[in-house]
Amino acid sequence: MATLRDIRRRIGSVKNTQTITRAMQMVAAAKLRRAQENALKARPYAEKMGEVLSSLALRTQGDAHPLLERREAKRARIIVISAERGLSKAEGIVKENKKRSIETSLVAVGIKGRDYFKRRKYDRYKEYIDVLGDLKYSLASDIGRDMVESYGDKAVDEIGLVYTKFRSTMRQEVVAETLLPIKPMETEPGESVIDYIYEPDEERILKEILPRYVEVQIFKALLESVASEYAARMMAMEAATKNAGELIESLTLSYNKARQATITKEMLDIVGGSEALK
Repeated sequence: MATLRDIRRRIGSVKNTQTITRAMQMVAAAKLRRAQENALKARPYAEKMGEVLSSLALRTQGDAHPLLERREAKRARIIVISAERGLSKAEGIVKENKKRSIETSLVAVGIKGRDYFKRRKYDRYKEYIDVLGDLKYSLASDIGRDMVESYGDKAVDEIGLVYTKFRSTMRQEVVAETLLPIKPMETEPGESVIDYIYEPDEERILKEILPRYVEVQIFKALLESVASEYAARMMAMEAATKNAGELIESLTLSYNKARQATITKEMLDIVGGSEALK
């Protein structure tokens, strides 16, 4: 049975832990505000750019630019931005591709992803470690250029993107998207497709906008994942702080009961001793 000293030590230990989790919750909340703002600001531009490029893919021949070429998928590459559920999602895609005889390599962004796939001995094409804490567009640019080169050189036939989309503080959603080839916009039966007029010319426009599209989509995914990570951390620390408070209350109750039992026993001993002297 725990002594009063043991219970006091346990209460002190839990209070120290609660102080730490509360501080970590406040830090995560502060970082979340900025990360959420950045993600929400980038989302409209990235989504509209996706719509424009999807429409462009519908109206342009595949040989107009290497990134518009669609071919049978024999080799795939997946960019995975670390998150527990996202890693499981990516692993599921790898296994499904294996059933379809598609060789799949991974680009792990973040320590969790690197460690997760390293333990399972999956083919890792590249790793980007310690980059999400101080996120910059240059990271998306570096990854994007590499993916554009790989697809253009036909080193891979399909490039996917797995990340966690920020919905709210309470909800984050794992998303798996095809980055390349660009999927043409769907049209209604009988709908006429009007070609674009390019200025200065189609080749120069495509050469400029298609690689930029890849970078922007990757940057959006990075921003969404960072916001989701801070939201998850904040909620986890909030839950830990609450649990610590409940444990402190329970231990305090146990301490008071034990102390009362000790006092009662001492009083009974005194009364018993007094009776013995009569």
